[in-house]
Amino acid sequence: MRTRPIPKSGEQLPVVGLGTWQTFDVGPSPAERASQKQVLQRFLAAGARVIDSSPMYGRAETVTGDLLRELGQERTPFLATKVWTSGREEGLTQMRDSLRKMGHGQLDLMQVHNLVDWRTHLPVLREWKKQGRIRYLGVTHYQLGAFDELEKLIRHEALDFVQLPYSIAVRDAEKRLLPAAAEHGTAVLVMRPFESGALFRQVKGKPLPAWAAEFDCTSWAEFFLKYILGHPAVTCPIPATSNPRHLEDNLRAGSGRLPDEKTRARMVEYLGK
Repeated sequence: MRTRPIPKSGEQLPVVGLGTWQTFDVGPSPAERASQKQVLQRFLAAGARVIDSSPMYGRAETVTGDLLRELGQERTPFLATKVWTSGREEGLTQMRDSLRKMGHGQLDLMQVHNLVDWRTHLPVLREWKKQGRIRYLGVTHYQLGAFDELEKLIRHEALDFVQLPYSIAVRDAEKRLLPAAAEHGTAVLVMRPFESGALFRQVKGKPLPAWAAEFDCTSWAEFFLKYILGHPAVTCPIPATSNPRHLEDNLRAGSGRLPDEKTRARMVEYLGK
């Protein structure tokens, strides 16, 4: 799989990751977790590493951590999660809980979820990074209305990562956020690359264009992900799935050629027809 560097460190990350929102919020029995376990096995076997979660996602952190331990792979992934509460002590309690559920004494990335009380949490994340409890820090938001604030933080807070919504249909991040991230050396994780499945509904019954083969694309999932990866500021989209077949389709987007700017414009035009 293709890799891209984390700008602040140069560490290489595989370019297709795995989200866990809704898909990993399942019960404790082996039967309930069977597809998630298979997804993690195939994900790691393919050389992918970035797994993103949050306390907001119900049992997803616990399920992820438990399954990685069952697979003997708790040290292999690049584990990212979030702090999603107000107040310093509440944040510390939540982060320690996430570390216990997902980590092995350290988490790779801790993010302030949806900028909740970020002025309190960012200094704590800097302390944890100095202590080696996390390796990188960042912020997230899912709303386009938060882009102005995200841009200010990228420009003034020396963030390692930002996580934001971006897709072939919702391209607002291209205007200022992605250029700001590139300028300030901030890695970009992309949420909602398929617009929660809406993109697949939009192309239902529509043929993949023959010219998609020019950038080694054989499915709509690859088409959507390769559009995102065609932007050089993007580090890694994190589509969520508990379906092993969908996972393998997603992972194929991390290999082969990527569309150039002219082709990306053509992709947008084709989707709009």
